[in-house]
Amino acid sequence: MLIGPHAGIDVRTLVLLAVLFVVAESIGTAVLPDVRAGISPSSAVALASVVLLGPVGAAVVGLSACLVIRRLAVVKRAFNGAQFALSAYAAGLVYIMLGGPVGSPGREDFPAVLAPYLAAVATHTVVNLALMSALLWTLGAVKHLSRDVLGRRPLAVVEVTSLGYQMVGLAIAAIWSGVGVIAPLLVLFPLFIARWTFTQQANEVRAHEATLETLCQAVETKDHYTRGHCMRVAEGSAMIARELGMSAERVQKIRYAGMLHDIGKLGVPTKVLQKTGKLDDDEYAAIKLHPTRGYEIVREIGFLDEALAGIRHHHERLDGRGYPMGLVGMEIPESARVISVADVFDCLTSTRSYRKAWSVEAAVAELRRCAGTQFDPRMVEALVRAVEREGWRTPDIEEPPGGCYGQIATAGAGPGDLTGPGGRE
Repeated sequence: MLIGPHAGIDVRTLVLLAVLFVVAESIGTAVLPDVRAGISPSSAVALASVVLLGPVGAAVVGLSACLVIRRLAVVKRAFNGAQFALSAYAAGLVYIMLGGPVGSPGREDFPAVLAPYLAAVATHTVVNLALMSALLWTLGAVKHLSRDVLGRRPLAVVEVTSLGYQMVGLAIAAIWSGVGVIAPLLVLFPLFIARWTFTQQANEVRAHEATLETLCQAVETKDHYTRGHCMRVAEGSAMIARELGMSAERVQKIRYAGMLHDIGKLGVPTKVLQKTGKLDDDEYAAIKLHPTRGYEIVREIGFLDEALAGIRHHHERLDGRGYPMGLVGMEIPESARVISVADVFDCLTSTRSYRKAWSVEAAVAELRRCAGTQFDPRMVEALVRAVEREGWRTPDIEEPPGGCYGQIATAGAGPGDLTGPGGRE
Protein backbone atom coordinates (compact mmCIF):
# COMPACT_ATOMS: atom_id res chain seq x y z
CA MET A 1 0.00 0.00 0.00
CA LEU A 2 2.91 2.35 0.73
CA ILE A 3 4.70 1.54 -2.52
CA GLY A 4 1.64 2.32 -4.63
CA PRO A 5 0.89 3.30 -7.32
CA HIS A 6 -1.58 5.75 -5.82
CA ALA A 7 -2.49 7.67 -8.97
CA GLY A 8 -6.17 7.55 -9.92
CA ILE A 9 -7.45 6.62 -6.45
CA ASP A 10 -10.40 8.86 -5.57
CA VAL A 11 -10.03 9.67 -1.87
CA ARG A 12 -13.76 10.26 -1.35
CA THR A 13 -14.63 6.90 -2.89
CA LEU A 14 -11.89 5.24 -0.82
CA VAL A 15 -13.21 6.66 2.44
CA LEU A 16 -16.83 5.80 1.67
CA LEU A 17 -15.99 2.22 0.71
CA ALA A 18 -13.83 1.80 3.81
CA VAL A 19 -16.68 2.95 6.05
CA LEU A 20 -19.12 0.63 4.27
CA PHE A 21 -16.66 -2.24 4.59
CA VAL A 22 -16.30 -1.71 8.35
CA VAL A 23 -20.09 -1.57 8.81
CA ALA A 24 -20.67 -4.68 6.68
CA GLU A 25 -17.90 -6.64 8.39
CA SER A 26 -19.31 -5.70 11.80
CA ILE A 27 -22.58 -7.51 11.10
CA GLY A 28 -21.27 -10.81 9.83
CA THR A 29 -23.42 -13.90 10.37
CA ALA A 30 -21.67 -16.62 12.38
CA VAL A 31 -22.20 -20.03 10.79
CA LEU A 32 -19.41 -22.01 12.49
CA PRO A 33 -19.49 -21.18 16.19
CA ASP A 34 -16.79 -23.73 17.03
CA VAL A 35 -14.21 -21.84 14.98
CA ARG A 36 -15.81 -18.37 15.05
CA ALA A 37 -16.12 -18.27 11.28
CA GLY A 38 -18.93 -16.70 9.33
CA ILE A 39 -20.05 -14.77 6.29
CA SER A 40 -20.79 -11.07 5.85
CA PRO A 41 -21.71 -8.59 3.08
CA SER A 42 -18.22 -7.07 3.37
CA SER A 43 -16.93 -9.25 0.55
CA ALA A 44 -19.26 -7.43 -1.86
CA VAL A 45 -17.74 -4.10 -0.83
CA ALA A 46 -14.23 -5.54 -1.11
CA LEU A 47 -14.80 -6.70 -4.69
CA ALA A 48 -16.47 -3.39 -5.59
CA SER A 49 -13.33 -1.60 -4.36
CA VAL A 50 -11.21 -3.81 -6.62
CA VAL A 51 -13.12 -2.45 -9.64
CA LEU A 52 -13.47 1.15 -8.45
CA LEU A 53 -10.02 1.68 -6.90
CA GLY A 54 -7.63 -0.97 -8.19
CA PRO A 55 -5.39 -3.23 -6.08
CA VAL A 56 -3.83 -0.60 -3.79
CA GLY A 57 -7.12 1.12 -2.97
CA ALA A 58 -8.80 -2.25 -2.45
CA ALA A 59 -6.03 -3.23 -0.03
CA VAL A 60 -6.63 -0.06 1.98
CA VAL A 61 -10.35 -0.85 2.15
CA GLY A 62 -9.53 -4.39 3.29
CA LEU A 63 -7.14 -3.10 5.96
CA SER A 64 -10.02 -1.09 7.44
CA ALA A 65 -11.23 -4.40 8.92
CA CYS A 66 -8.93 -3.50 11.81
CA LEU A 67 -11.60 -0.98 12.83
CA VAL A 68 -14.47 -3.46 12.89
CA ILE A 69 -17.09 -2.67 15.54
CA ARG A 70 -16.77 -5.87 17.54
CA ARG A 71 -14.94 -6.89 20.68
CA LEU A 72 -11.72 -8.33 19.28
CA ALA A 73 -8.18 -8.56 20.60
CA VAL A 74 -5.61 -6.35 18.87
CA VAL A 75 -3.82 -9.32 17.35
CA LYS A 76 -7.08 -10.57 15.80
CA ARG A 77 -7.84 -7.12 14.40
CA ALA A 78 -4.36 -6.99 12.89
CA PHE A 79 -4.69 -10.43 11.35
CA ASN A 80 -8.14 -9.70 9.90
CA GLY A 81 -6.97 -6.40 8.41
CA ALA A 82 -3.90 -8.00 6.87
CA GLN A 83 -5.92 -10.93 5.57
CA PHE A 84 -8.51 -8.76 3.83
CA ALA A 85 -5.82 -6.39 2.52
CA LEU A 86 -3.81 -9.24 0.97
CA SER A 87 -6.93 -10.87 -0.50
CA ALA A 88 -8.15 -7.63 -2.04
CA TYR A 89 -4.68 -6.69 -3.36
CA ALA A 90 -4.21 -10.10 -4.99
CA ALA A 91 -7.70 -9.91 -6.51
CA GLY A 92 -6.95 -6.40 -7.81
CA LEU A 93 -3.70 -7.50 -9.45
CA VAL A 94 -5.42 -10.36 -11.26
CA TYR A 95 -8.24 -8.03 -12.32
CA ILE A 96 -5.83 -5.54 -13.89
CA MET A 97 -3.59 -8.21 -15.45
CA LEU A 98 -6.63 -9.56 -17.33
CA GLY A 99 -7.56 -6.12 -18.64
CA GLY A 100 -10.24 -5.08 -16.19
CA PRO A 101 -10.96 -1.32 -16.23
CA VAL A 102 -10.44 0.62 -13.00
CA GLY A 103 -13.38 2.91 -12.16
CA SER A 104 -17.12 2.58 -12.47
CA PRO A 105 -17.68 0.36 -15.54
CA GLY A 106 -19.97 1.72 -18.24
CA ARG A 107 -22.20 -0.03 -20.72
CA GLU A 108 -19.33 -0.31 -23.19
CA ASP A 109 -17.29 -2.33 -20.66
CA PHE A 110 -19.78 -5.18 -20.63
CA PRO A 111 -19.51 -8.13 -21.12
CA ALA A 112 -15.71 -7.86 -21.41
CA VAL A 113 -15.37 -6.91 -17.73
CA LEU A 114 -16.99 -10.15 -16.58
CA ALA A 115 -13.98 -12.40 -17.22
CA PRO A 116 -11.44 -10.34 -15.21
CA TYR A 117 -14.01 -9.77 -12.46
CA LEU A 118 -14.75 -13.48 -12.12
CA ALA A 119 -11.01 -14.14 -11.95
CA ALA A 120 -10.74 -11.51 -9.20
CA VAL A 121 -13.56 -13.19 -7.26
CA ALA A 122 -11.83 -16.57 -7.54
CA THR A 123 -8.53 -15.08 -6.42
CA HIS A 124 -10.11 -13.32 -3.44
CA THR A 125 -11.78 -16.58 -2.36
CA VAL A 126 -8.66 -18.73 -2.75
CA VAL A 127 -6.36 -16.30 -0.92
CA ASN A 128 -8.87 -15.87 1.92
CA LEU A 129 -9.29 -19.63 2.31
CA ALA A 130 -5.53 -20.23 2.14
CA LEU A 131 -4.79 -17.65 4.84
CA MET A 132 -7.51 -18.95 7.17
CA SER A 133 -6.44 -22.56 6.64
CA ALA A 134 -2.81 -21.65 7.33
CA LEU A 135 -3.83 -19.88 10.54
CA LEU A 136 -5.92 -22.81 11.80
CA TRP A 137 -3.18 -25.26 10.88
CA THR A 138 -0.61 -23.19 12.77
CA LEU A 139 -2.86 -23.01 15.83
CA GLY A 140 -3.50 -26.76 15.70
CA ALA A 141 -7.23 -26.19 15.25
CA VAL A 142 -7.68 -28.10 11.99
CA LYS A 143 -8.03 -31.48 13.71
CA HIS A 144 -10.95 -30.14 15.74
CA LEU A 145 -13.00 -29.15 12.71
CA SER A 146 -15.74 -31.72 12.05
CA ARG A 147 -17.45 -32.30 8.73
CA ASP A 148 -20.68 -30.36 8.52
CA VAL A 149 -24.04 -31.61 7.37
CA LEU A 150 -23.13 -30.93 3.75
CA GLY A 151 -20.24 -33.36 3.96
CA ARG A 152 -17.67 -30.67 3.06
CA ARG A 153 -15.03 -28.92 5.12
CA PRO A 154 -16.59 -26.02 7.03
CA LEU A 155 -14.24 -23.26 5.86
CA ALA A 156 -14.78 -24.24 2.24
CA VAL A 157 -18.54 -24.00 2.76
CA VAL A 158 -18.17 -20.50 4.22
CA GLU A 159 -16.07 -19.33 1.28
CA VAL A 160 -18.40 -20.83 -1.32
CA THR A 161 -21.36 -19.19 0.42
CA SER A 162 -19.61 -15.80 0.36
CA LEU A 163 -19.29 -16.03 -3.45
CA GLY A 164 -22.88 -14.82 -3.67
CA TYR A 165 -21.93 -11.61 -1.89
CA GLN A 166 -18.78 -11.17 -3.97
CA MET A 167 -20.68 -11.33 -7.25
CA VAL A 168 -22.78 -8.39 -6.07
CA GLY A 169 -19.62 -6.24 -5.97
CA LEU A 170 -19.72 -5.70 -9.73
CA ALA A 171 -23.29 -4.39 -9.54
CA ILE A 172 -22.22 -1.92 -6.84
CA ALA A 173 -19.34 -0.71 -8.99
CA ALA A 174 -21.54 -0.40 -12.09
CA ILE A 175 -24.04 1.97 -10.48
CA TRP A 176 -21.54 3.83 -8.28
CA SER A 177 -21.01 6.73 -10.68
CA GLY A 178 -24.75 7.37 -10.81
CA VAL A 179 -25.78 7.16 -7.16
CA GLY A 180 -22.49 7.06 -5.21
CA VAL A 181 -22.69 5.83 -1.64
CA ILE A 182 -26.34 4.86 -2.15
CA ALA A 183 -25.22 2.09 -4.56
CA PRO A 184 -24.26 -0.48 -1.91
CA LEU A 185 -27.43 0.24 0.03
CA LEU A 186 -29.62 -0.35 -3.03
CA VAL A 187 -27.86 -3.59 -3.91
CA LEU A 188 -27.20 -4.97 -0.44
CA PHE A 189 -30.56 -4.21 1.19
CA PRO A 190 -32.19 -7.41 -0.17
CA LEU A 191 -29.14 -9.34 1.00
CA PHE A 192 -29.48 -7.89 4.48
CA ILE A 193 -33.05 -9.19 4.53
CA ALA A 194 -31.79 -12.59 3.41
CA ARG A 195 -29.08 -12.44 6.08
CA TRP A 196 -31.66 -11.72 8.76
CA THR A 197 -33.71 -14.70 7.57
CA PHE A 198 -30.61 -16.89 7.59
CA THR A 199 -29.81 -15.77 11.13
CA GLN A 200 -33.29 -16.68 12.32
CA GLN A 201 -32.99 -20.09 10.70
CA ALA A 202 -29.56 -20.67 12.27
CA ASN A 203 -30.91 -19.69 15.68
CA GLU A 204 -33.81 -22.10 15.23
CA VAL A 205 -31.44 -24.94 14.35
CA ARG A 206 -29.35 -24.21 17.44
CA ALA A 207 -32.51 -24.23 19.55
CA HIS A 208 -33.47 -27.61 18.08
CA GLU A 209 -30.01 -28.98 18.86
CA ALA A 210 -30.16 -27.72 22.44
CA THR A 211 -33.61 -29.27 22.94
CA LEU A 212 -32.52 -32.66 21.63
CA GLU A 213 -29.30 -32.63 23.64
CA THR A 214 -31.35 -31.98 26.77
CA LEU A 215 -33.54 -34.99 25.98
CA CYS A 216 -30.41 -37.09 25.47
CA GLN A 217 -29.12 -36.03 28.85
CA ALA A 218 -32.45 -37.00 30.42
CA VAL A 219 -32.11 -40.53 29.03
CA GLU A 220 -28.50 -40.82 30.18
CA THR A 221 -29.39 -39.60 33.65
CA LYS A 222 -31.82 -42.51 34.00
CA ASP A 223 -29.71 -45.01 32.09
CA HIS A 224 -26.23 -43.76 32.95
CA TYR A 225 -24.64 -46.86 31.46
CA THR A 226 -25.12 -45.37 28.00
CA ARG A 227 -23.41 -42.07 28.78
CA GLY A 228 -22.47 -40.42 25.47
CA HIS A 229 -24.05 -43.27 23.49
CA CYS A 230 -26.82 -41.18 21.92
CA MET A 231 -24.46 -38.54 20.56
CA ARG A 232 -22.08 -41.16 19.18
CA VAL A 233 -24.96 -42.96 17.47
CA ALA A 234 -26.07 -39.61 16.04
CA GLU A 235 -22.61 -38.99 14.61
CA GLY A 236 -22.34 -42.55 13.27
CA SER A 237 -25.76 -42.26 11.63
CA ALA A 238 -24.78 -38.98 10.01
CA MET A 239 -21.54 -40.54 8.73
CA ILE A 240 -23.52 -43.33 7.06
CA ALA A 241 -26.08 -40.94 5.58
CA ARG A 242 -23.37 -38.68 4.12
CA GLU A 243 -21.53 -41.68 2.71
CA LEU A 244 -24.72 -42.76 0.95
CA GLY A 245 -24.99 -39.30 -0.65
CA MET A 246 -28.15 -38.21 1.13
CA SER A 247 -29.14 -34.55 1.03
CA ALA A 248 -28.07 -32.23 3.83
CA GLU A 249 -31.63 -32.07 5.14
CA ARG A 250 -31.95 -35.86 5.33
CA VAL A 251 -28.56 -36.19 7.01
CA GLN A 252 -29.71 -33.77 9.68
CA LYS A 253 -33.02 -35.61 10.23
CA ILE A 254 -31.22 -38.94 10.57
CA ARG A 255 -28.76 -37.37 12.98
CA TYR A 256 -31.72 -36.19 15.07
CA ALA A 257 -33.11 -39.73 15.03
CA GLY A 258 -29.76 -41.05 16.26
CA MET A 259 -29.79 -38.57 19.12
CA LEU A 260 -33.28 -39.62 20.21
CA HIS A 261 -33.34 -43.31 19.31
CA ASP A 262 -33.39 -44.37 22.99
CA ILE A 263 -35.69 -41.61 24.29
CA GLY A 264 -38.34 -44.28 24.97
CA LYS A 265 -36.21 -45.58 27.86
CA LEU A 266 -37.69 -42.75 29.88
CA GLY A 267 -40.78 -44.96 30.06
CA VAL A 268 -38.90 -48.09 31.16
CA PRO A 269 -38.50 -48.77 34.91
CA THR A 270 -35.07 -47.72 36.15
CA LYS A 271 -34.51 -51.05 37.93
CA VAL A 272 -34.88 -52.80 34.58
CA LEU A 273 -32.51 -50.44 32.78
CA GLN A 274 -29.81 -50.77 35.43
CA LYS A 275 -30.10 -54.52 35.99
CA THR A 276 -26.72 -56.19 35.52
CA GLY A 277 -27.94 -59.76 35.13
CA LYS A 278 -30.02 -61.44 32.47
CA LEU A 279 -33.50 -60.00 31.96
CA ASP A 280 -36.54 -62.19 32.51
CA ASP A 281 -39.34 -62.32 29.95
CA ASP A 282 -41.38 -59.51 31.54
CA GLU A 283 -38.37 -57.23 31.82
CA TYR A 284 -37.37 -57.91 28.24
CA ALA A 285 -40.94 -57.18 27.14
CA ALA A 286 -40.70 -53.80 28.90
CA ILE A 287 -37.43 -53.07 27.07
CA LYS A 288 -38.98 -53.98 23.71
CA LEU A 289 -41.57 -51.24 24.21
CA HIS A 290 -39.00 -48.43 24.26
CA PRO A 291 -38.96 -47.73 20.49
CA THR A 292 -42.75 -47.29 20.44
CA ARG A 293 -42.69 -45.22 23.62
CA GLY A 294 -39.95 -43.08 22.16
CA TYR A 295 -42.05 -42.44 19.08
CA GLU A 296 -45.03 -41.48 21.24
CA ILE A 297 -42.94 -39.09 23.30
CA VAL A 298 -41.57 -37.07 20.36
CA ARG A 299 -44.11 -37.56 17.56
CA GLU A 300 -45.56 -34.06 18.06
CA ILE A 301 -42.17 -32.42 17.44
CA GLY A 302 -42.73 -31.26 13.88
CA PHE A 303 -39.14 -30.71 12.75
CA LEU A 304 -38.19 -34.36 13.39
CA ASP A 305 -40.13 -35.54 10.34
CA GLU A 306 -38.31 -38.63 8.96
CA ALA A 307 -36.50 -39.07 12.26
CA LEU A 308 -39.70 -40.41 13.82
CA ALA A 309 -39.59 -43.56 11.70
CA GLY A 310 -35.95 -44.09 12.64
CA ILE A 311 -36.76 -43.83 16.35
CA ARG A 312 -39.70 -46.24 16.09
CA HIS A 313 -38.06 -48.95 13.99
CA HIS A 314 -34.33 -48.93 14.81
CA HIS A 315 -34.61 -52.40 16.41
CA GLU A 316 -36.20 -54.06 13.37
CA ARG A 317 -34.18 -56.71 11.53
CA LEU A 318 -34.10 -57.56 7.83
CA ASP A 319 -35.08 -61.16 8.63
CA GLY A 320 -38.23 -60.00 10.46
CA ARG A 321 -37.07 -61.06 13.93
CA GLY A 322 -36.82 -57.53 15.26
CA TYR A 323 -39.30 -55.34 17.13
CA PRO A 324 -41.69 -53.61 17.66
CA MET A 325 -43.47 -54.63 14.41
CA GLY A 326 -41.35 -57.41 12.93
CA LEU A 327 -40.87 -55.60 9.61
CA VAL A 328 -38.97 -57.47 6.91
CA GLY A 329 -36.32 -56.23 4.47
CA MET A 330 -37.08 -52.97 2.73
CA GLU A 331 -40.28 -52.58 4.74
CA ILE A 332 -37.98 -51.11 7.39
CA PRO A 333 -37.58 -47.34 6.86
CA GLU A 334 -34.17 -46.33 5.52
CA SER A 335 -33.46 -44.07 8.49
CA ALA A 336 -34.06 -47.01 10.87
CA ARG A 337 -31.69 -49.23 8.89
CA VAL A 338 -29.01 -46.54 9.21
CA ILE A 339 -29.47 -46.07 12.96
CA SER A 340 -29.52 -49.81 13.62
CA VAL A 341 -25.98 -50.19 12.27
CA ALA A 342 -24.61 -47.12 14.07
CA ASP A 343 -26.31 -48.16 17.31
CA VAL A 344 -24.82 -51.66 17.43
CA PHE A 345 -21.41 -50.48 16.22
CA ASP A 346 -21.14 -48.01 19.11
CA CYS A 347 -22.33 -50.61 21.63
CA LEU A 348 -19.76 -53.13 20.41
CA THR A 349 -16.90 -50.62 20.61
CA SER A 350 -17.90 -49.43 24.11
CA THR A 351 -16.87 -51.08 27.40
CA ARG A 352 -19.69 -52.68 29.36
CA SER A 353 -19.78 -54.07 32.89
CA TYR A 354 -20.11 -57.59 31.48
CA ARG A 355 -17.45 -57.32 28.75
CA LYS A 356 -14.66 -55.13 27.44
CA ALA A 357 -15.04 -53.05 24.31
CA TRP A 358 -14.44 -54.80 21.02
CA SER A 359 -11.85 -53.38 18.65
CA VAL A 360 -13.14 -51.47 15.65
CA GLU A 361 -11.91 -54.29 13.40
CA ALA A 362 -13.79 -56.96 15.38
CA ALA A 363 -16.95 -54.83 15.43
CA VAL A 364 -16.75 -54.33 11.66
CA ALA A 365 -16.33 -58.06 11.15
CA GLU A 366 -19.42 -58.75 13.28
CA LEU A 367 -21.52 -56.18 11.40
CA ARG A 368 -20.49 -57.73 8.10
CA ARG A 369 -21.29 -61.23 9.40
CA CYS A 370 -24.81 -60.09 10.27
CA ALA A 371 -25.35 -58.10 7.08
CA GLY A 372 -28.33 -59.42 5.15
CA THR A 373 -30.01 -60.98 8.19
CA GLN A 374 -29.97 -58.25 10.81
CA PHE A 375 -28.44 -55.25 9.00
CA ASP A 376 -28.76 -53.70 5.56
CA PRO A 377 -25.43 -54.48 3.80
CA ARG A 378 -25.40 -51.02 2.17
CA MET A 379 -25.50 -49.35 5.55
CA VAL A 380 -22.77 -51.58 6.96
CA GLU A 381 -20.39 -50.90 4.08
CA ALA A 382 -21.15 -47.17 4.18
CA LEU A 383 -20.18 -47.09 7.86
CA VAL A 384 -17.02 -49.08 7.19
CA ARG A 385 -15.91 -46.65 4.45
CA ALA A 386 -16.68 -43.62 6.62
CA VAL A 387 -14.84 -45.03 9.65
CA GLU A 388 -11.81 -45.95 7.54
CA ARG A 389 -11.63 -42.39 6.27
CA GLU A 390 -12.63 -40.40 9.36
CA GLY A 391 -11.90 -42.74 12.26
CA TRP A 392 -14.20 -43.51 15.18
CA ARG A 393 -14.17 -42.01 18.66
CA THR A 394 -14.60 -44.67 21.32
CA PRO A 395 -15.41 -43.87 24.98
CA ASP A 396 -12.33 -43.70 27.20
CA ILE A 397 -13.90 -44.81 30.48
CA GLU A 398 -15.64 -47.90 31.76
CA GLU A 399 -19.25 -47.01 32.29
CA PRO A 400 -21.36 -48.06 35.31
CA PRO A 401 -23.91 -50.88 35.20
CA GLY A 402 -27.14 -50.45 33.28
CA GLY A 403 -27.46 -50.93 29.60
CA CYS A 404 -28.71 -50.42 26.13
CA TYR A 405 -30.71 -53.49 25.28
CA GLY A 406 -31.89 -55.54 22.37
CA GLN A 407 -29.09 -56.70 20.09
CA ILE A 408 -25.82 -57.99 21.61
CA ALA A 409 -26.11 -60.88 24.01
CA THR A 410 -25.44 -61.18 27.72
CA ALA A 411 -22.21 -61.27 29.70
CA GLY A 412 -19.41 -63.14 28.05
CA ALA A 413 -21.01 -62.86 24.62
CA GLY A 414 -18.71 -63.29 21.71
CA PRO A 415 -19.12 -62.78 17.96
CA GLY A 416 -22.21 -64.48 16.69
CA ASP A 417 -24.25 -64.32 19.90
CA LEU A 418 -26.97 -61.99 18.71
CA THR A 419 -30.33 -61.00 20.01
CA GLY A 420 -32.46 -63.26 22.16
CA PRO A 421 -34.78 -62.78 25.15
CA GLY A 422 -32.84 -61.12 27.92
CA GLY A 423 -30.17 -59.98 25.44
CA ARG A 424 -28.72 -56.54 25.45
CA GLU A 425 -26.65 -54.35 23.16
